[in-house]
This record gives sequence, structure tokens and C-alpha cells, in this order.
Amino acid sequence: MHEVLTEITEGRGTIDHIALLEELGWVTAEASLCQLGGTAPNPVLSTIRYFRGEYEEHILHKRCPAKVCRAFSNTEFSPDVCISCGRCAKACPAEAITGKQRTKKEKGKPFKIEQKKCIKCGMCLEACKVKAVEVE
Repeated sequence: MHEVLTEITEGRGTIDHIALLEELGWVTAEASLCQLGGTAPNPVLSTIRYFRGEYEEHILHKRCPAKVCRAFSNTEFSPDVCISCGRCAKACPAEAITGKQRTKKEKGKPFKIEQKKCIKCGMCLEACKVKAVEVE
């Protein structure tokens, strides 16, 4: 079930995966010899029951309504908020952030993220003190 959920959240899901998750969940619950195994699939079965639309959004439209799946997100800087301090660029392990850092004499230019290089780790979000980083 974990592998199928991973496929869905990374953009490789198919509509058949929902039925597969349901089948795996019910078989696991019915065939289990202990209470733990019998209830282990409940979180997945409940989310399919109550949030099927979100599964379908991931699979059919390659979009995460909750904006938490890295495969479906783009990280951008708000140019009006960015103060060009450079903390984000220093924190980025993929060196995906470019821009001109401000100096005492110059204001600097807002930083930008090269989406092809970005590994969506979230380090820039943590490093930015002025909340200029936005996830779309």
C-alpha cells in the first residue's frame, strides 16, 4: 500500500491504483491474524472513502489540493517580499537559487529558483526569515 501511495503522490498514479488500495486494505483487514493488522489499513481506507476527490486530483489532474506533495509543487519567491539577503541560496543543497545579494551600498535583486534544479527539499522555506518563499 505504501508503494502505491508513493506512486500517486509522486505523479505516477493511475485510476486503477485507488481500487488496488481498497482491495489491499480489505484483504489485509480480513486476513490478518491480529488486531493491529486488522486495523492497519483503516487510515488509507478512510481517506479514500472521505477524500476520494483528492486522490482523483492527484491522479487525473496531477495536482495536490493540500499543496504538500513535492512532485506537484513549484517554489517561487515573492519579489515584493524578498529582501535579497541570500539566506535561501546558502541553504539550498541543489544550488537552484540565483540572485544578487544585497550589500551595504546596493539593494540587490530578488532571488529566483531554477525549477529544473530544485529538489523541493524545503530548505529555502526554513531559511527565509521574511517569508518570501511561496509554494504553488
